[in-house]
Amino acid sequence: MSRRASKRYLTEADEYRCALSADTQKIAEDELRETDSSRSQALAALRSWMEQNPKLMAVRMDSNYLLRFLRAKKFSVPMAQEAIERYILLRQSWGIAFNQLDYKLPVMMELLDLGYIFVSPFKDKGGRRVVIYRPGVFDPYKYTNQDMCRIMGTCYETLLEDEENQVRGVVHYADGSGVSFPHLTLFTPKEAVRIVKNGERTLPMRHKEIYGINVHPTIKFALDFGMALISDKIRKRVKLYSALEEVEIDKNLLPKEYGGVMPMREMIELWKEELASKRDMLLLNDKMAVRLEMYSEAAREGAISALKAGANTCAGADAVGDAMRGLTGNFRKLEVD
Repeated sequence: MSRRASKRYLTEADEYRCALSADTQKIAEDELRETDSSRSQALAALRSWMEQNPKLMAVRMDSNYLLRFLRAKKFSVPMAQEAIERYILLRQSWGIAFNQLDYKLPVMMELLDLGYIFVSPFKDKGGRRVVIYRPGVFDPYKYTNQDMCRIMGTCYETLLEDEENQVRGVVHYADGSGVSFPHLTLFTPKEAVRIVKNGERTLPMRHKEIYGINVHPTIKFALDFGMALISDKIRKRVKLYSALEEVEIDKNLLPKEYGGVMPMREMIELWKEELASKRDMLLLNDKMAVRLEMYSEAAREGAISALKAGANTCAGADAVGDAMRGLTGNFRKLEVD
């Protein structure tokens, strides 16, 4: 059986029907270059490439999934292709941490109930959701780095199933109380580099604002290390504060324990309802697959530079992929008024 014939399509190549609010559509056009024409052409180009790419074994073809990459890469088809391949490869090669994103797993439920990471039910003035982190409640002697990756992945993937979040992006709010040196030993320096870089470059999420409080001086060197790994664009969006009162964020978006109106417990329970609504799709993602033998060892380990568009990282020739990159790279020139 040919490789193309054996490829599995986990979801259908549906006809896209825009459900975005008018305001969100305006943001998509102004910030992401998304129009009806660019969207339809980009989706067609991506699907054609996915059908012909011999490295892809099992993929989602639905618009929701593909558009998150196009939006994250401002409708650059070659960059979206690169991100999709790297994303599936990362999930597969680091599967123990990025698969089984099931909030019902006992450890995941424990971390949810502790309030390690959850999302506020309220949106800010920019229509964006706020992800709340409390890393100090994560016991580094009880839980593993795999548990940490999995619960965070569950949160992000759930948010990305909502198109409004794909376009508007998200806000991050972190309380560093209780974080100490043992937390830093959960990852090796190499793992930390790969996670931070892939978090920005591979995960198709728009990080709009990042707030942090209570960063203990003993771990400031680790924070400085992480800041050096991210782009200037993201670095400029990070704001650190010594006290909650100083944080330039609408406190009503936060739990009551941080100056808001809704108790943290209620927020967590509402977040569990959202997790439940997306659970089946997140588990379906586990079936996505690429042919590992067609990638370099560096690419399988998550090295960002190993999957640059056009790079010869495949174990075998990828003439189809290279041809499609050349074709789709200039697809916007075909747009007609």
